[in-house]
Amino acid sequence: MLQKSLARIRWKSLIQPWQETDGWLFFLPIGLTFLGGVMIYSTELNQGWTDWWQHWLIGGIGLVLALIISRCRYENLLQWRWVIYGITNASLLAVMFIGTTALGAQRWITIAGFNIQPSEFAKLGMIITLAAMLHGRTASTLTAAIQTLAVTALPWGLVFLQPDLGTSLVFGAITIGMLYWGNANPGWLVLLISPIVSAILFNVFFSSWLLGLELIWVVAMGAIAWMTLPWPRLGALGAVAVNLISGALGHVLWGLLKDYQKDRLILFLDPDKDPLGGGYHLIQSRIAIGAGEWWGRGFMKGTQTQLNFIPEQHTDFIFSAIGEELGFIGSFLVLLAFWLVCLRLIMVAQNAKDNFGSLLAVGVFSMLVFQVVVNVGMTIGLAPVTGIPLPWMSYGRSALLTNFVAIGLVQSVANYRQRLKF
Repeated sequence: MLQKSLARIRWKSLIQPWQETDGWLFFLPIGLTFLGGVMIYSTELNQGWTDWWQHWLIGGIGLVLALIISRCRYENLLQWRWVIYGITNASLLAVMFIGTTALGAQRWITIAGFNIQPSEFAKLGMIITLAAMLHGRTASTLTAAIQTLAVTALPWGLVFLQPDLGTSLVFGAITIGMLYWGNANPGWLVLLISPIVSAILFNVFFSSWLLGLELIWVVAMGAIAWMTLPWPRLGALGAVAVNLISGALGHVLWGLLKDYQKDRLILFLDPDKDPLGGGYHLIQSRIAIGAGEWWGRGFMKGTQTQLNFIPEQHTDFIFSAIGEELGFIGSFLVLLAFWLVCLRLIMVAQNAKDNFGSLLAVGVFSMLVFQVVVNVGMTIGLAPVTGIPLPWMSYGRSALLTNFVAIGLVQSVANYRQRLKF
């Protein structure tokens, strides 16, 4: 009895530091990482690669980091916010001078033989910086919202110039999500993204029968500006003018994109226009997912997967392999796991003891939701191919570490959510 009691005491002392953490936020990412390694192994079976066990190794390192970070007080990051912001921008700037170029973009820095992608870690840097800013001053005033956007502009621009369109879109999703949680007027957020929508409507989807829809959009933005901005008339006039100018300048902005980026943005609407070029990924991905039907073809039995018809299937298109080999049921369970992770993130945000912790959780939530939606959407033809990985499942060392460190930050918020006693 004494030995059992001592063993129970030792076990309790071992797990006590993590008793307040959210177990789901540890076990679900671990399960997704394990399954990701299994599917990567399946896609690489005929190529002799070893990315699958590297995926598990980096995942294990990430888990250890998450456990350590979860025991550190997240409030300490407040005094380091501008240092983190400076390091974030410095690393992104370094890519432009000493970065490694691959797949038409300069995104990696090689250190001791390992390729590190600073833009992945920059997501966390921006989440911490914006959470610290909005913690001290909410975005309920237009001035505070503009200051937040100004801080985001520099790292966003550096990422866009790499060029890394996918990660720059993630930056936008993080900013909008945190502004919304920081009490920004939803109308302002609509106005913020309206120029992009106008550029797309007036150029990519331009046709005579859509002209009326485009004009309705411009008028609607004017109405939103009238109702939400402090100076109704000037704001409405400015919103209409900005959207009209954005539509007119769409061709100029379109010319700044690389050819492969243009293909990704257009061909998802009709990949059959270039079945052997820009539309090849999407066509093969849809064939693979459709072939999986309800229960899938079985592990390592997918024809599209095993015969390597899908390029980058161990990274950006890992969900295609899941759909073919595990079918609709397996795909649904994976999406259910992501939904539960996001649900737990919102619960941590709601129960955080302060705005800083709540905003950290929402920033991670915005990052993960956007990545999952876009990645899955592009594999089934509902979104353009943007090179955004599927969290914890796509092979990518920097992305995997970033996701685990992000979970560690949220776990710190959960671990210290009880209010301090004085």
